[in-house]
Formats: sequence, structure tokens, C-alpha cells
Amino acid sequence: MAALINLTPFRLHSTSIPKHHSRSFTVRCAKSSYNITLLPGDGIGPEVISVAKNVLNLAGSLEGIEFKFKEMPMGGAALDLTGVPLPEETLSTAKQSDAVLLGAIGGYKWDKNEKHLKPETGLLQLRAGLKVFANLRPASVLPQLVDASTLKKEVAEGVDLMVVRELTGGIYFGKPRGFGTNENGEEIGYNTEVYAAYEVDRIARIAFETARKRSGKLCSVDKANVLEASMFWRKRVIAIAEEYPDVELTHMYVDNAAMQLVRNPKQFDTIVTNNIFGDILSDEASMITGSIGMLPSASLGESGPGLFEPIHGSAPDIAGQDKANPLATILSAAMLLKYGLGEVKAAERIELAVLNALDRGFRTGDIYSDGNKLVGCKEMGEQVLKSVDKKTPASV
Repeated sequence: MAALINLTPFRLHSTSIPKHHSRSFTVRCAKSSYNITLLPGDGIGPEVISVAKNVLNLAGSLEGIEFKFKEMPMGGAALDLTGVPLPEETLSTAKQSDAVLLGAIGGYKWDKNEKHLKPETGLLQLRAGLKVFANLRPASVLPQLVDASTLKKEVAEGVDLMVVRELTGGIYFGKPRGFGTNENGEEIGYNTEVYAAYEVDRIARIAFETARKRSGKLCSVDKANVLEASMFWRKRVIAIAEEYPDVELTHMYVDNAAMQLVRNPKQFDTIVTNNIFGDILSDEASMITGSIGMLPSASLGESGPGLFEPIHGSAPDIAGQDKANPLATILSAAMLLKYGLGEVKAAERIELAVLNALDRGFRTGDIYSDGNKLVGCKEMGEQVLKSVDKKTPASV
């Protein structure tokens, strides 16, 4: 696997490229050949992964990079095949690769399964197995898609923020948890929100580094007026802030943050928060952009392969109909190249190709508006491929 090194800060200067494309912390040292684990998963996952794989191959070949892909089952597909949502062979393959690209998991078919047999449990197990703890979720309103936002144009235009979510702690993993009976003999369910100092400190440092490479503003979101775990979170973030005097730190309660994201999203640059709050706020922020079909994510650890995936779900209602938007998965592949492998030029080639395809008016149904050309998943992929190779002329 590729060695870890610190690279100097880098930022694209084009006004049409959002700030989140800056490298903000440790990435991998580039080499000429990489092993990539593909986890198509369920629903539209196989469709969007197929497109992203083609884009990765072309961008790589143009930059002298070779990819060796290995496709493995996960989620509902793995349940049907092996009886578990994350087979040991899948996790082992993922750990031995240079990066992991995931499509989507879940579907109505497995909704009534017991918890340990749900596709989502496989995702939690994968994150834990890869020891990824920092989830980077950009939410940028592209100029080509500002009219697709449900917010007024003057509110949505220019939004460019990053949610840094702690991924492997908090209430999703805390113990004790389970079901029981209270003193009145009533059935209860319970979970525990708990964080150790090292868990808060490491995600805070990632967030401060990210903010430092962006606009130097970091907002830590918690519920410190009620929850002891949030009081501790705030205490540790304030302590880590002493290491970053050049970054402006503010705090906001999660209920207010949820409101401010739709009232005035441009006030935010980088947000850091815990697992459950980040889960909710990053989804809310994504809708400012007009479609979750546009947004990628990266989950990174201190070592080992990163996990890259679109933030959208498996969309079983449109699976197999060539209606899915593959751009979030394509942009996840770009994040894989940049943050996971250190292959910045190849990543930029993909990012610019997506913008070019949008500039030329191609739209899938979720981002379609009058005057553009409605295309399916495969055709959108073909248009991005044309834009990846600048020598290939392409027009609507």
C-alpha cells in the first residue's frame, strides 16, 4: 500500500471549483499502480460504480496510472450471497487495497431483518474495520446548478461548506446499548453517547487543518447546554484550538445549526461535529445543493485505505432503470484520487470533466431543468468520459 506523507497545501484557483478541493491534511504518496476495492452494493450502486470505474480508468491512463480493481459483495447483495452484510473476505480485501470505492447499500428487501443482518450494519463494520474516523462531506452549490436548489437563489448562490463528521464514536457505537425493562416493568431501548478525549482531539485536528486550508473559520456544533458528552466535546475542541491560533473557532448548538443551514448557509465554511449530529446536518447541507446525487464523501483514518462513497442511498425505486445520477460517485472517485492516493492531476481532470459536462447542458432527472438535455446514468457517464479526454470533441 502507498506510504503516507504530508504534502504542501494546494488549491485550484478556478472560480468554478469549490474550496473543498484543497488538500487539507495527510494524503498518500503517488505511485503508478494501485489496487482499488470496488463495493457496488445494492440498488443503483452497481450502475454508478460501473460508470465511476470507467472514468477512473480513463483519467488514470491519461496520467500514467494503472488501476487493478477487485469487486466484492457488501450490504444486501452480500446478505443474499453469503448470509452476512460484510463477509470476512470483503473486509480483508478492502484492508489490503490502496482505496475503497463504495456505491450504495440497503433496500426494502432487507428492512425487516434483525439488526446484525441489515445492510447498514455492514457499513458500520466496514468503517470500524478500516479504522476510518473522519468523514468529509462537502456541500457546494455549483454555478451550473444554483437553480436546482430548493432555497432562493440569493440564499443558495455561493454556498461552499465542508462538514467534518466524527465517524466511529458517539451514540452509534457507545455502550451500554440494547433493550431492557425499567423499574415499572416497561420495555425500554437505550443507547449511550460517549466520547474519549483522543476521539474528539483527532477529529478536531482534522477539522482545524481543513478550516486552515479553506477560509480559516471553524464552527463546532454540539448540544452543550444539555448533554454532558457535548460539554466534554466543547471542552476538548477549545483545548485543541490553542494549537491553531490562526483559525477562528465558534460554537453553535445543533438545533440552531440546523436552522441556520437553511436560513443563511453562507455563514458556514467548515463545520465539525459528532457522529449523530454530523449524520443529520451533512444530509441537510447536501440538499442546499439541489440534489444528493451530486455530492461525494471521503472517510479517512490515520493509516490504511480510505473509504470513498456518494452520500446518496441505494434508491431501489429507480434501480436498473438507467435513471441514477452517477456524478456523486464520479466525484467520490476524484476524492479517492486526491485524498486517498495523492494523484492530484488525475483528480482535477475528473473534477473539471464533471463541470464541463454540466456546462454543456447534460442533466440526469434529479437535476434537470428546462433548456438542458435529459440523459440517463450511462449517457451522463459517457459525456464525462468525453470531457476527461480533452482531445475528444463533445457538444450537446
